[in-house]
Amino acid sequence: MDIKRANARPTKVAPEDKFTGTVYQDEVVVGTTPSRMRATNVSFTPGARTAWHQHPVGQVLYVVSGVGRVQLEGEPVQELRPGDTAMIPPNTRHWHGAAPDRFFVHLAMSEVDDKG
Repeated sequence: MDIKRANARPTKVAPEDKFTGTVYQDEVVVGTTPSRMRATNVSFTPGARTAWHQHPVGQVLYVVSGVGRVQLEGEPVQELRPGDTAMIPPNTRHWHGAAPDRFFVHLAMSEVDDKG
């Protein structure tokens, strides 16, 4: 068993090329081979969001707190609230982030492919 203590994981400012606004990330799980699981606790300030992107094997978002939004390309924006789970299909362009006037925290989970 490997226990990762919360105080041993530094909070990182999310990269500006992948996010708009101020976003913080805390890595929760970074799987080691053969696992491909990755889980990140992501905290968005009001109005902050990801750029349009996609994941080869999909993504799951579990809402921890606040009010968020998610949109799949070609579909309307959907609101997310605590306890909601959004399952995004593989290779589907999407974005997610905070409502304009609310903070938003979600756990983003995905598997990485051979390219990382």
